Amino acid sequence: MNEEQHGNNAEHFDVVIVGAGISGIAAAHDLAQQCPDQSFVVLEAQENFGGTWWVHRYPGARSDSDLYTYGYRFKPWTRPPIATGEEIQGYLWEVIQDGGLEPHIRYRHSVRSASWSSAANTWTLEVARGTDNTTMRVTCKFLWMCQGYYKHGKGYTPRWPNMEAFKGRVVHPQTWPEDLDCTDKRVVVIGSGATAATLIPAMAGKCRELTMLQRSPTYFTVGRNEVPLADQLRELNIDENWIHEIVRRKLSRDRETLTLRAREKPEQFKQDLLDGIKAQLGEDFDVDTHFSPRYRPWTQRIAFDPDGGLFRAFREGKASVVTDEIERFTKSGIQPVSGKTLEAEIIVTATGFHLSVMGDIPFDVDGKPVDFAKTVAYRGMAFTGVPNMVWVFGYFRASWTLRVHLINDFVCGLLKHMKQTGAKRFEPVLRPEDDAMPLRPWMDSDDFNPGYLARSLHLMPRLGTKPEWRISQDYTIEKEEFAAIDFSDPVFAYARE
Repeated sequence: MNEEQHGNNAEHFDVVIVGAGISGIAAAHDLAQQCPDQSFVVLEAQENFGGTWWVHRYPGARSDSDLYTYGYRFKPWTRPPIATGEEIQGYLWEVIQDGGLEPHIRYRHSVRSASWSSAANTWTLEVARGTDNTTMRVTCKFLWMCQGYYKHGKGYTPRWPNMEAFKGRVVHPQTWPEDLDCTDKRVVVIGSGATAATLIPAMAGKCRELTMLQRSPTYFTVGRNEVPLADQLRELNIDENWIHEIVRRKLSRDRETLTLRAREKPEQFKQDLLDGIKAQLGEDFDVDTHFSPRYRPWTQRIAFDPDGGLFRAFREGKASVVTDEIERFTKSGIQPVSGKTLEAEIIVTATGFHLSVMGDIPFDVDGKPVDFAKTVAYRGMAFTGVPNMVWVFGYFRASWTLRVHLINDFVCGLLKHMKQTGAKRFEPVLRPEDDAMPLRPWMDSDDFNPGYLARSLHLMPRLGTKPEWRISQDYTIEKEEFAAIDFSDPVFAYARE
């Protein structure tokens, strides 16, 4: 960094949290509760809190996980389990207000670089702030990366032949235009995942024609947007904190049972899913073509259709589904490989997003650039060669936030340990017994292979085969493993100078 340009105007904190979304707000709350002696700031690039739930403005934007497990362990959820983006924003605002976190959050503060100095045991962040991107410095002892795992600025849209010929509008849900009106328009939604499954019910009945065009199907489950157990407990006047914890545990266990069954009996599990779809659409609907994926269940996330809104739209003729490859775009729509032209005035590319590793922030340690793909991840959160830094990365199949709290407890425990022992620097290290340990990608593609991860897996840190160097994706196992972490374990290297 240019000292002459920046001067000595750096603000210093014990901890800097990057991101004020679901992870960053949880980190700030848990840090304030468990380590009240630590000064901290939350740097958020957007103009408001919420992360995903601030960025995503497309019709019907909602969670795909229940809020009993996606919500926080300390903040009871009292409404239907699948929530709208607006409801989640309201929930997060209550957490910010209740925890007195608002003074700690700096909006429109985008981290442009992060540099570690072993001589000073300090991170120095170059930060662009405000609408004019004025540059400032922030320094800290510990860096807590909570900015998520995808690029907020632009979603992933493949390049199809002849796209420039289309005379209508092409939009991605992640950057939904405020002026876009689909009323009485011919609309094609490309994609079949959770976003498409949200958009279709929200737009059904408003468009002249609405088509979901998919290259390959997605697995779905359909259910009521309710938790009968929670309702029963409320009828008994049970305290909401108790209800939240009981239901949180039950739904976590239900998800683990589902995952185990998908692994042990994939064909039977698949048939059960298809039978559920046939019950929604009837025997005359070609479920085998449109809703029978080529991959094993749970190697990609299973989408949830609350109250059957997606399949009701198909059943009532308010939307249709086409399963085909795209040959090319035309002036008036899309030409599939094997079907007739799909006429459209608006094409929505619900085709996923770009993975972001550490917010795409350039890191260096003592002047040497960090290539995270060459690091090895300790439990998927701290990295060899990168001191005093943790990245929050949640679960793929279970609710993201379940793992967030495990990592939060780890960080707070680590900070307390470092204070008690006088340590100023922490770093996970490969032990002598790890020398021959095979290294592997962040995720086994045979186990989980969504497109956004497959496209960018080469950018991700490496994992090992021993428990300390793996991510099990099993909350029950990790909950016990994290609780048993010994901060004096040789896997952690500390320095007091």
